[in-house]
Amino acid sequence: EVQLVESGGGLVQPGGSLRLSCAASGFAFRFNAMSWVRQAPGKGLEWVSTIPVAYGTTSYADSVKGRFTISRDNAKNTLYLQMNSLKPDDTAVYYCTIGRGSPQGQGTQVTVSS
Repeated sequence: EVQLVESGGGLVQPGGSLRLSCAASGFAFRFNAMSWVRQAPGKGLEWVSTIPVAYGTTSYADSVKGRFTISRDNAKNTLYLQMNSLKPDDTAVYYCTIGRGSPQGQGTQVTVSS
């Protein structure tokens, strides 16, 4: 059974940082590109970032480019998203996905507010 368990969200002030994690199991993590997507209150899903299997270029939405960094640890079957210089517009539930697929986990809430 595929499981994606996101964690690391919370309440942070504008300008702050958070690191999200996604623990993956039930599939060959190391052989799949992985992504982060988010859903802000009252809005649809927004793609945030994708990391390829091993080598290649990571990609980011313009709204997070230069502030967020996606990474992965294939030995730990874990995906990460380092988020710096957070803005109120980053407030959303964040999900990890296999490739550019749909969210399967519960997500983790990120709230940026003073």
